Amino acid sequence: MNRVLVIRGGAIGDFILTLPSLKALRDAYPFAHIEILGYKHIAALAENRFYAQAVRSIEYGPLASFFAKNSELPAELARYFASFDLIISYLYDPDRIFESNVRRCGVENLFCGPARIVETSDHAARQLAQPIEQLGITVADLTEQIFLSVDDRRFAQEFLRSSLQPIVAIHPGSGSEKKNWPLENWIELLSSKHGVSRTKRELGPIGKQLSVIVVSGEADNRQTAQLEDAWKDLDVRFAKNLPLPQLAAVLEHTIFVGHDSGISHLAAAAGAKCILLFGPTDPSVWAPRNKNAQVLRAPSSDLGDLQIVDVEAAVAAALCSHGTKNSKPN
Repeated sequence: MNRVLVIRGGAIGDFILTLPSLKALRDAYPFAHIEILGYKHIAALAENRFYAQAVRSIEYGPLASFFAKNSELPAELARYFASFDLIISYLYDPDRIFESNVRRCGVENLFCGPARIVETSDHAARQLAQPIEQLGITVADLTEQIFLSVDDRRFAQEFLRSSLQPIVAIHPGSGSEKKNWPLENWIELLSSKHGVSRTKRELGPIGKQLSVIVVSGEADNRQTAQLEDAWKDLDVRFAKNLPLPQLAAVLEHTIFVGHDSGISHLAAAAGAKCILLFGPTDPSVWAPRNKNAQVLRAPSSDLGDLQIVDVEAAVAAALCSHGTKNSKPN
């Protein structure tokens, strides 16, 4: 297989959950030219970062014809698809219209993966491995991993230049309000009583100096505005709308606290020590399988019932572990 195309839309978490399969594919074809047809701002996590040499936008207008039955296909795209020895598609295509049109271009090796995850089945990454394993390639490791570039890390170094160590990064949002821990709990967790001291910049119960970073995207504007107001007197930084590879590099060496979200998968894949708060969704299907990810699940599946003291204890343990690790001689 000299040229391979992976078609992967979906949100950030969907893409990162596919990385174990992409790694197995890359390991099987180390010298192949692999491209990704997807959302460019997300697929940038893979472009020239081990997985793929190129990314093309799935939002390219003429692609719409491939979703219409018996349509006239643009010659340029027909040649493009035909140039690949193997195509793997994760597009939602229940009537197989896209598949049929791609095959009309002369594509023979086309494998289609599950566009939607069955929540009562195996882990999402295992389900997404199906088309890769149809090729006879075993996807044994479901760990998510992002291979950061030198420029990614250089950006993070500059961004964090004035930050104290250790760094606690939080992302109080997700794709659904039901998956969010109440915002007042986040505020209390990092208040002067429970968290960051207004005068000493310490995590009160432990007395370790630290920096706090709040990760914020466009979908988190409401939570961000409330936190900026609540913490206006604290030394808290907001990482707003950073490109995903740069954000991954910023999170790489942090203690990260978040929900069932794409940013949590990003943090885990970057190498952060993650504490992930789960409520209505099943962590056995959706949580990263990385060893650096710890799940705290609300006993009632309602995140409002997850106690602040439990999250505080997990953060305290992570901070102690971070301190022990950093105290070892080089």
